[in-house]
Amino acid sequence: MTDTLSRLREIALLLPDVEERESHGQPTFFVAGKQFAQFRDDHHGDGRVVVCVKTSGEDEQAMLLDAAPDTYSKPAYLGPSGWVAIDLSGDADWTLVEDRVARSWELAAPRALLEAGGR
Repeated sequence: MTDTLSRLREIALLLPDVEERESHGQPTFFVAGKQFAQFRDDHHGDGRVVVCVKTSGEDEQAMLLDAAPDTYSKPAYLGPSGWVAIDLSGDADWTLVEDRVARSWELAAPRALLEAGGR
């Protein structure tokens, strides 16, 4: 877990104006006070290691879940808001994780930050 969280932390903290703090007992990443990524390790005993990220909405969420069910799942609590969980166990695709975390950051970041150049 520590190596996985460290790697995720490196990805998230490279993005502008990111703050990490615990939310609901989980390491969570925020931009301008808005959550955009949450690390979960055995959340409520599910035995999984994932990062939860925002999508543009239910259509994108459904497309990702259908296209890659071994990679994406609907996370507890955040799923109804269009979030997906990305499996970080085994041989995770870290290029995909980096892209999805950055996209989630873009969806949460304030317009002024995006207009200033964002990432």
